[in-house]
Amino acid sequence: MKHATDMRGGFTVATYDGLSGTEQALVAVLRRWPDEARNAGDGIGTVLRAWMAPAAAMRCRQALETVLGILARHGRRKLVRHRPNCPCVGADEAVFAHLVMTAATGEREDAMLIGSLMVEGALLLPLVDAARTAGLVLCRADLAGRRDGSGHAGATVH
Repeated sequence: MKHATDMRGGFTVATYDGLSGTEQALVAVLRRWPDEARNAGDGIGTVLRAWMAPAAAMRCRQALETVLGILARHGRRKLVRHRPNCPCVGADEAVFAHLVMTAATGEREDAMLIGSLMVEGALLLPLVDAARTAGLVLCRADLAGRRDGSGHAGATVH
């Protein structure tokens, strides 16, 4: 049995509230990416400025624009996104967030394996390097927020 191609990548695999803060930020950025041209860059900037200082937000934004630009121009297929306020997380959104976070944690080979599902081999290094930069900036902002008492350090996981 073959599934309809318009559903590919949009299947719900998680809830937005079930993601970590950094993963939520990445999904929010991905969901706002198509609106970037219409909003003159405000969609991604708004998400990132809520997380970090302006200089860090600019660095993260540049890296995410590289990742999303590679995926938009050279992706094996267009990524499926849910609406900005949707409580569901689709498969493509989860994979995008997982790619960035895997690259940020230094698991380069795993990040390249995930990236190979999204783009051709020649683009893996630029994709993973930009994902790593974006993920590291997001992780630093998340850790800084936890130290400031605004995060959830020491929260029970299970």
